[in-house]
Amino acid sequence: MSHDFPVYAPSEEQELLRATVRELADAKIAPFAAEVDEESRFPQEALDALVANELHAVHVPESYGGAGADALATVIVIEEVARACASSSLIPAVNKLGTVPVLLSGSEELKRKYLGPVARGEAMFSYALSEADAGSDAAGMKTRAVRDGDAWVLNGAKMWITNAGVSEYYTVMAVTDPSAGARGISAFVVEKSDPGVSFGPKERKLGIKGSPTRQVILEDVRIPGDRIIGAEGTGFKTALATLDHTRITIAAQALGIAQGALDFAIGYVKERRQFGKPIGDFQGVQFMLADMAMRLEGARQLTYHAAVKSERAMHGEKIPDLTFVSSACKALASDVAMDVTTDAVQLLGGYGYTREFPVERMMRDAKITQIYEGTNQIQRMVIARQLLK
Repeated sequence: MSHDFPVYAPSEEQELLRATVRELADAKIAPFAAEVDEESRFPQEALDALVANELHAVHVPESYGGAGADALATVIVIEEVARACASSSLIPAVNKLGTVPVLLSGSEELKRKYLGPVARGEAMFSYALSEADAGSDAAGMKTRAVRDGDAWVLNGAKMWITNAGVSEYYTVMAVTDPSAGARGISAFVVEKSDPGVSFGPKERKLGIKGSPTRQVILEDVRIPGDRIIGAEGTGFKTALATLDHTRITIAAQALGIAQGALDFAIGYVKERRQFGKPIGDFQGVQFMLADMAMRLEGARQLTYHAAVKSERAMHGEKIPDLTFVSSACKALASDVAMDVTTDAVQLLGGYGYTREFPVERMMRDAKITQIYEGTNQIQRMVIARQLLK
């Protein structure tokens, strides 16, 4: 039997990155997390800290001015930021979500024009796929893009757009051929400053309150023809390929939220005394902690496994089970995050239910990870189709 096989674990460099991000998040992001949530305001302190340390969009390749971090390193960054503040973790996560369509399908000119400013921290990049009547059924979108000479004119409204109004750039999916179904959808880059672009009011949400979620409204938005991402009619294919990569970043966010809650709960049960001893001495509490940690580590390993496959796919390798593993890690990690944060609230008892402690915020933040970038019910459909095809 050969013992010459690669160790399945993050590299020493990636673990150093984790330590660096955790230290930064604890010092520059965590102190503002409760305030950001309470005031429902954008975490500017987090953006400033991430940009200053080149951690806001680590996935952008070096050839476009970025750090060139691989998918696993990107997952680690998002995970560690989410451990401190889920809203803040959407800065690196959504920058990846918005730019992956350009990386996968955009022209070289488009990549050079838009990835550089994101890499430098001069702009953020959001993703506009969903509509009020086209959420899980994204192919049912109504937003139209009509060719007019050398330009495209877009009309419609996109719903639930993360960091809308803050981001300078938007990947927008729109129907270019209504008779062709999903094959009649194309992808475009729209700029915040384009005439006709406006935003709805901020949604009043259960969690991730520091990340603005708004409609992106397009009224006769005229953009140059070269802002199409890939060939006409390939937008929906690009959208699905993008989600194969970015569902993994939502899993990373879920891991971070869960880890933050578990860490706080462990510290609490060591200090909180009842019946003359720390409640961490009681077997019932220990079993809860053990289950939380076991499930979290299982979800982490699946997410890291998916991230490695994502990286290989981004370099052109055909990965037949990428859709399966990305859906599986997203569904598992988000379900685990909801369970772990709920148990963390339980372990803190009445204190856990108050805003004096962070676990109730983490529980509220965890819920969205089961919903966006494809609900976990949709993920299970995707997984089943992969198994049965």
